[in-house]
Amino acid sequence: MEMSLSFTAGQFVGDDLWVSVLDGDPRQYVDLDTAATSSASVAVAHAVQEFLPWYASVHRGAGIRSQLTSARYEGARDTMVRFVGGDPATHVALFPRNTTEALNLLAFRLDLTKDDVVVTTAVEHHANLLPWQRHARLRVVDVDEQGTFDVAAVEAALDQHPRPRVLAVTGGSNVTGWLPDLRGIAAAAHQRGVLVVVDGAQLVPHRPVDISALGVDVIAFSGHKMYAPFGAGALIAPRSLFTDGEPFLVGGGAVGAVSFDDVVWANGPDRDDAGSPNVIGVVALTASAQELSSDGWSSALAHEEHLLRALDSELASVPGLHRLGPVTGDRLPVATFNLEGVPHGLLAARLANEYAIGTRSGCFCAHPYMGRLLGLSEGEVGRFHADVRAGFRHRLPGAVRVSANRQTYLTDIPVLGQALREIAATPEGAARYELDERGDFVPRERVLVPAPVC
Repeated sequence: MEMSLSFTAGQFVGDDLWVSVLDGDPRQYVDLDTAATSSASVAVAHAVQEFLPWYASVHRGAGIRSQLTSARYEGARDTMVRFVGGDPATHVALFPRNTTEALNLLAFRLDLTKDDVVVTTAVEHHANLLPWQRHARLRVVDVDEQGTFDVAAVEAALDQHPRPRVLAVTGGSNVTGWLPDLRGIAAAAHQRGVLVVVDGAQLVPHRPVDISALGVDVIAFSGHKMYAPFGAGALIAPRSLFTDGEPFLVGGGAVGAVSFDDVVWANGPDRDDAGSPNVIGVVALTASAQELSSDGWSSALAHEEHLLRALDSELASVPGLHRLGPVTGDRLPVATFNLEGVPHGLLAARLANEYAIGTRSGCFCAHPYMGRLLGLSEGEVGRFHADVRAGFRHRLPGAVRVSANRQTYLTDIPVLGQALREIAATPEGAARYELDERGDFVPRERVLVPAPVC
């Protein structure tokens, strides 16, 4: 069963959303938190709606609907492998919920021990640190003052003894948008016989990826960051990694035969697909992959380059604003910063409640990297950990992050710049906010007026 996609650039669910701000006036919502979760594209939503009448169980029914659903699900594996430049003959796609689950699954399936070493970097999201830390020993490539590292730093970590089994590296920072040299890094690892795993959560929605050309062995990414927020991600890996061993999740569908005393595991990829799979999420993920590559990426890359330059220009015009991370070179349209005299949580709250601009504040699930970017000492990090244990979450250091993608209008960036300049000029506005029981800044009073439905 083939599904047609009729995508018009710029069409995303929620594009015309209006919300009421602190004084009750309606404003069009500006979503600058796309690095966390992107909106659903209209094309993806349509693909899901078209499929729903055919939705049925996968590999568990003799009916036509079940057969069609099973074929659609299995066909998606080859589509997703090819989407990132893999070969379906040698690679397989698994469909966990997201990048985090994918990397947990992989770390378990590699049968690592605490004697094994995984090289990773200080730039990583927690999803590319904690699963490896649970199963092996970490060797961390640190960053320079700009929050970056080079291939030579990775080579130095790879050459230490004992020799690592895995190199786990981000494809793009969720904090600064910085893009490491994956081709050079992968080449260095392969020269030393080390498996290369890439957290592609931020990279895949923004850049065409060819793992064969890059020399990447495994890549993981999430649908909810690439306009398919229906709860599916992808893990693309060599089939040989999943030929033997026990699966991460056990249950129905992962087995060939079961008794009270024995289990015969199914062959891959079924072995790693226990339970009823998220067919809707996979349909959405596949539709998104087709949409992303439909124009050869040329228009999307040009649009994001304009967004990045506009973002750099606007932020440079805000008095007292301090950027974290590199501000030159190849980057995604992501920026993290603090505004002098304004707590990061308060700044995000003012942007949201006074200007209808959605951002994120905190440490962005990348605490070690943020510690480096903020210049925190070991003693300061220890104190903040103690604060969290004591329930004083509001004392955590952090920053505000704005992130854009192909759903972002170029006109959204000057709106952000103007809002930041006004906040910088009106420090008395802080009096309108207070800390709630969770440690978040919230308005003391709010006039709620229904926003127009558009």
